[in-house]
Formats: sequence, structure tokens, C-alpha cells
Amino acid sequence: MVHIVTVQTVVTADVFDREPTAAELDAIECEMPVIEASIELLDAQIITLDRVPTELDARRIRRAHRKVLAARRTLANTAATHTAGVGA
Repeated sequence: MVHIVTVQTVVTADVFDREPTAAELDAIECEMPVIEASIELLDAQIITLDRVPTELDARRIRRAHRKVLAARRTLANTAATHTAGVGA
């Protein structure tokens, strides 16, 4: 009986099997305030899924939504500042 085996024993690593680069980790770190604010908003929304939202729930959702918008604004302004500084 002839066994069929692969010709190439070493298979190159897939793109998804690698560790994140330092630049990718820095980008994630810069976006962490937006990520955390989004998680807080999602938590506030999840709380209200199985009940009628109270005034406190509504305030919590509004506050979390404002936090997301502020974090996005800060990130956009930071990105715009860094982009403008590169060309100067």
C-alpha cells in the first residue's frame, strides 16, 4: 500500500496566526477610551432588555452615549492633529 503524504512538511504560518505588531498594539491602545465607552453603553443597554427602562436607566444610557461621542471626538481630533503634524 502506498501512503500519500504531503510533499512540503513545513507549512507557512497563516496571516491570522501571528501576534499583533507594535503598531497594531499602539493603535488599539489609542482606541481604548472609545472601546471602553462603547462597552459601557452596551452594558447600559443590555440592562434594559428584560424590563421597562427607569429614569435612572435612561440617564445611564444618555451618559454612556455622551461618553462614546466624547471619546470618538477626542480620537478624531488626536488623529487629525497627528496627521497635520506629519505633513508640516
